[in-house]
Amino acid sequence: MKHKTIEIFLFIDALGWKIVTDHQFLTGLLPFRKKTGMQFGYSSSAIPTILSGRTPAEHGHLGLFRFAPEASPFKTLSRLAFLFTPAAFWDRGRVRHHLSLLLKKYYGFTGYFQLYRMPLWKLKFMDYCEKQDLFTARGMAPVANLHDTLTARGVKFHISDWHLSDKENYLAAEKAIENGKNFLFVYTASLDGLLHDRVGDFQVVRRKLDEIRQQVESLYQKAEKHAEKVHFTIISDHGMTPLAGTVDVMGAMAESGLVFGKDYGACYDSTMARFYYLTEKAAQVIPRVMQSFPGRFLSKEEEIRYGIYRADRIFGDSIFLLDAGIQIVPSDMGGKPLNGMHGFIPENEHSFAAALSNEALPEKLEQVADYFDLMIERAEQL
Repeated sequence: MKHKTIEIFLFIDALGWKIVTDHQFLTGLLPFRKKTGMQFGYSSSAIPTILSGRTPAEHGHLGLFRFAPEASPFKTLSRLAFLFTPAAFWDRGRVRHHLSLLLKKYYGFTGYFQLYRMPLWKLKFMDYCEKQDLFTARGMAPVANLHDTLTARGVKFHISDWHLSDKENYLAAEKAIENGKNFLFVYTASLDGLLHDRVGDFQVVRRKLDEIRQQVESLYQKAEKHAEKVHFTIISDHGMTPLAGTVDVMGAMAESGLVFGKDYGACYDSTMARFYYLTEKAAQVIPRVMQSFPGRFLSKEEEIRYGIYRADRIFGDSIFLLDAGIQIVPSDMGGKPLNGMHGFIPENEHSFAAALSNEALPEKLEQVADYFDLMIERAEQL
């Protein structure tokens, strides 16, 4: 027997509003579309926001790492950092990837975990935010996530396994439809990876979008066979800003005369530096050091507006955000710049996310955080 309605939400990482409009992506199938405000930060903040409807100030996820020596699970590993020589070998991307897999298993982390380029000696000062799988039951406890909320409402749902490839997740979604599920949250991430490398290549991006279009149409047609009506909505978390230059913040801090872990702590993300002041000297010196870089420290009002202000300052005593397109190189995330990066100011034209649907989208859908309420409202109507 057919469902009355099947509700599908397809998450496409990095499908920004500018890309959607430049390529007129799926205008025929999904004519209702809205530009949505990016959640400040990276996927590590946007995905928890999408899955809970809460901001980083509420769910606690901004950067993957935070300076928190008292909470660090990596103290033993960090004490053994002298064994990981030569550094050139242990800083290789492939080596770091396999080391991350081993550590993930050792610590019992079920969420996304990567060391990236975080120095091993520095790990004793760091905590990691995504220890649990955000997509599964109680994955964001004590905050209720999408899985928890749909379960409580008795919805017959399917949520993708983020560990799988896009192809595998499309196939799993089709299988879920065959098995009687009528609410689907489908996760895909390959566009993000491509845009980091080829954001400026219009034809390469167009071919990737054509591939996605074919996958969308196939899933849509599968759903049509099992329901009288199919509601299909694509949502994204942010866009991708082309590289405009690099700066060496870490080098400047090394020459500042301040001692990491004694005077200050810091997390050097790709587009921002988050500083923790341990001494009054650091609170005076760091702002002077950062004056020479293109960007600014966020005000309290901006942190509140972007949903990242916390009185306990777990995200940093101050956050320096670079101008759009400028990347910190090297950073804790990598030793080389990427051709595209996200995580700049949300008002930048490349930052905006997108929502595309075959059903009218509500006026109140303005920010990435608003997707959650839309998903729950649609689920309750099934």
